[in-house]
Amino acid sequence: MCRLQELILEAEDRGETLAAGTVVVADSLNRSTGRFDRRWHAPAGGAWLAIVWPDILLPEFTRLLPFAVGLAGCRTLNSYRLDARLKWVNDILLGPHKIGGILCQTFLSSRGERFHLLGIGINVNNMVFPAELDQASVSLAGALGSPVDLEEFIARFLAELTLALGLLHHDEAQYMHSLQDEVEKRPGILLDTWKHLCDSVGKQVEFGYDVQKKPLYRARVTGYDHSGGLVMELPDGRRTVEVSGEIRYL
Repeated sequence: MCRLQELILEAEDRGETLAAGTVVVADSLNRSTGRFDRRWHAPAGGAWLAIVWPDILLPEFTRLLPFAVGLAGCRTLNSYRLDARLKWVNDILLGPHKIGGILCQTFLSSRGERFHLLGIGINVNNMVFPAELDQASVSLAGALGSPVDLEEFIARFLAELTLALGLLHHDEAQYMHSLQDEVEKRPGILLDTWKHLCDSVGKQVEFGYDVQKKPLYRARVTGYDHSGGLVMELPDGRRTVEVSGEIRYL
């Protein structure tokens, strides 16, 4: 993420704008953090990428950028004949184990231009994890029993991401047409595809904005709304919808 920010500012110094879709690939990351400043274990052998995307989507579609990145990561893993699944909203799972995560940030440049930085980390050939992550993590090589070509994996991911971002922009265009034609607005193709790969429905969960440190309540996931919000049923039967935060499976 920091390198992308530097590239944006360097381009501005030249009187230019960094091209949409610029990708930074790291061999490894030191002192990196994910959501809520948690340590992000990112040694050599994994796929650690960040992509810059311009701020050109409507707000209700901008918030689906992490869904596009997660969908691309999940579909890439499944191209190796696995059954990876998504956990709302930022994790990629293989069985009960985490194999990847997404981190999306907004960056405001020195001349006031807004960019979205799309980060993803996937355990590909890295098979050794810190003690605190060992039981909860898995890698692609570990699941397959042998290493894979990392460059090919990244190429597959970028192809899937291109498709996912294309679907997101297509869905926005369809949404705009529905406003003009006054027809019923429906979830787009991207979100429908994402829902089919997300396994959170039916799970008993803890919800919070940093659920590891401060869980707020327990509930059962019953579905997703038209914007990707998580629909849950509380123990007293009341329904609640969350559009940010995170969950932990119980």
